[in-house]
Amino acid sequence: MKNLKELFEIAKASMEQQKDFVFVTVIASSGSTPRGAGSRMLVLPDGTSFGTIGGGSVEHTSVLEAQKALTEKKSSCRAYRLRENQAADLGMICGGDVSLYFQYISWENQDFYQLCSRLLADWNKNENSWLLLDITEETAWQSGYYQENSGLWGLSLSNPAPLLKPNAAQAVLDGRRYYSEPLVRKGMVYIFGGGHVAQELVPLLTHLEFSCTVFDDREHFSSPRLFPAAAKCITGDFTRLSDYFEITPEDYVCIMTRGHQYDYLVQQQVLKTPAKYIGVMGSKRKKAIIREKLLHDGFTPEELARITTPIGLNIQAETPSEIAVSIAGELIQIRAKNG
Repeated sequence: MKNLKELFEIAKASMEQQKDFVFVTVIASSGSTPRGAGSRMLVLPDGTSFGTIGGGSVEHTSVLEAQKALTEKKSSCRAYRLRENQAADLGMICGGDVSLYFQYISWENQDFYQLCSRLLADWNKNENSWLLLDITEETAWQSGYYQENSGLWGLSLSNPAPLLKPNAAQAVLDGRRYYSEPLVRKGMVYIFGGGHVAQELVPLLTHLEFSCTVFDDREHFSSPRLFPAAAKCITGDFTRLSDYFEITPEDYVCIMTRGHQYDYLVQQQVLKTPAKYIGVMGSKRKKAIIREKLLHDGFTPEELARITTPIGLNIQAETPSEIAVSIAGELIQIRAKNG
């Protein structure tokens, strides 16, 4: 399954190869459906698809509908009922309704090509950004892109603020109907220690739309060659973290260095930041030793309660890849709760 950034990379590459395509987007859903609003797949003329809107019959039917849109060179909206024995039923038993938009994109559409180029260039800036679509006219959607620091690109709106929701949504503004979807959510995952778990964790988190910074004092373990998916790789001094970055309330911290002393040094510093999450990998004995040192430093039990250790959800994980899954699950949970 492709993540959102990869879909826009495929879209840009398809246009460069002079291939039309269709974006199929779930713009509304209710009841029990396979995927919620914001789920998307890209379909090429030969029926090849990337991404998913939930699989099964609805996805198969949508690929056929997308190929029809490519033949007719026209966008459209379709609604499906995912219940048995009803009109427009697709043979699924989820029990819900889903509205899909089939957005036809010609390879000659320079506005959309520029949108993809700008969006991808800005992706790793760690700024909140949204995809905005004017869906007033079903056959001619207009696409825009909003970034907190750079503002609006591609649409003419005096004040897009009412559209900037934490989740995919539709809204009416100035008499026109819009669909908005978060693209990048501000918040960096700082991973201290580039060992085996980090090597499994970074590509997984990146696939889940998290941005990752890997920090280690050993060049080999903080190298872009080892972590090609990371937004940043930093080789630095564990005693001077603030020299390299500033941790904000939107950021996550995962501590998995090669030893007690380094874990302690990192915890000692990040406890003074407003990080949203602090997780530490290690045993009960390691936790107890470092806790005593931090209490001796003057940290209160309430402050130490911010630390999650052992890190990750309790899924009986043992291998580095399993531990990475447990950590990713916990970060997904926290992101969902906090929006």
